[in-house]
Amino acid sequence: MNYIDNILSGLKVSSPAQQEFYQAVEEVLRSLAPVLETNKHYQQHSIIQRIVEPERQIIFRIPWVDDGGVVQVNKGYRIEFNSALGPYKGGLRFHPSVNASVVKFLGFEQIFKNALTGLPIGAAKGGANFDPKGKSDREIMAFCQSFMTELYRHVGPNTDVPAGDIGVGAREIGYLFGQYKRLTGRYEGVLTGKGLLWGGSLVRKEATGYGTVYFADCMLNDRGENLQGQTCLVSGAGNVAIYAMEKLYQLGATPIGCCDSTGTLYHENGLDLTLIKTLKEQKRESLANYLNTHTSATFTPVDDYPEGRHALWQYTADAAFPCATQNEINKNDAQGLVANGCKLVSEGANMASTQDAVECFIDSGIAYGPGKAANAGGVATSQLEMAQNASMQRWSFEKVDNQLQGISKSIYQQASDTAKDFGEPNNLVLGANIAAFKRVADAMIEQGVV
Repeated sequence: MNYIDNILSGLKVSSPAQQEFYQAVEEVLRSLAPVLETNKHYQQHSIIQRIVEPERQIIFRIPWVDDGGVVQVNKGYRIEFNSALGPYKGGLRFHPSVNASVVKFLGFEQIFKNALTGLPIGAAKGGANFDPKGKSDREIMAFCQSFMTELYRHVGPNTDVPAGDIGVGAREIGYLFGQYKRLTGRYEGVLTGKGLLWGGSLVRKEATGYGTVYFADCMLNDRGENLQGQTCLVSGAGNVAIYAMEKLYQLGATPIGCCDSTGTLYHENGLDLTLIKTLKEQKRESLANYLNTHTSATFTPVDDYPEGRHALWQYTADAAFPCATQNEINKNDAQGLVANGCKLVSEGANMASTQDAVECFIDSGIAYGPGKAANAGGVATSQLEMAQNASMQRWSFEKVDNQLQGISKSIYQQASDTAKDFGEPNNLVLGANIAAFKRVADAMIEQGVV
């Protein structure tokens, strides 16, 4: 059994029943094999053994009272994974699927994503198995206040700076910040994704979606193409998906399909983004209601999806942007996309494709941007919000957007150049992982055994 296999086997003993975490770690470690073989000092310093174990894992209960006066209890997490490059940075996810494995996979991915930005930020992730859907504002406030009553002990502007993720938007960040301020008596940049009235940054809401599209454009530019005139499928209907679609329209592409938890929407003439924003951001309704306005569109309910496949990825399009959640594209979906002539996949979600799907994309020769590289614009803009808070400044939309675009281009160039250096120019997974790993690993060695 070789070095990497030994580490993966040990991880399954020390962290049992954490499948998503194993998947994320194995994908990274396998791609690091070339650099580990030629740089033995990483093994001598046990960098891999140290990097796969979080520096700190915080698990806590969250008691709160619902509108019926009943006490509810959820489980909360904050996994502070690596601080070699700066204070911990990463989002909070409120969703029923949240467990230790999901949070650890997200935190592990965050190490490499944050390193690729070139900014001074470490990596963490957190959340709770709480579902904001169907809850009143008062219930969400009660939950957020209870969550922060424990979390405030572990976060701070130079320690750990959480942000939003699935289920955590401006409303939730507001309630969390208010409770932090109440408990500490300090008004400081302990959270990002804040409201624009009280320390938030322009472009933060749009950043992950915009960055995913900027990264896609870089991939096409390297092949002598651009997004102008391309048809696109975008999974999800939250911030990432909505603002990916917005940027696609701005760059001359046409989103023709998207989805939410209820089903898949397809509109061959191009999605009505204004209506989708109204349905999802204001009314919080199903995409099925899109058909009340546009009868020429089609909606496929989740229960009618073909077995083992996602309805969205069966449509023909030039580019795919998975922006919903992990493992949403499986091998069957990937093969369908490639067979239908899809030339590009850029991940707005973290680990959006299974390993079999990733191999299908790379083997086919299409442009594939892994989440840790393609969607790093969100955390990059979070750090720009931190910089604005620290200097007590407010930057213009154009300034932040220009910096975001520059960071996205830099991430692509790092991944592309590193992939070429190791003889696999089409493998941005390998390029992104090695470029990010070397930055973090070298910092860890310089800081000693800590």
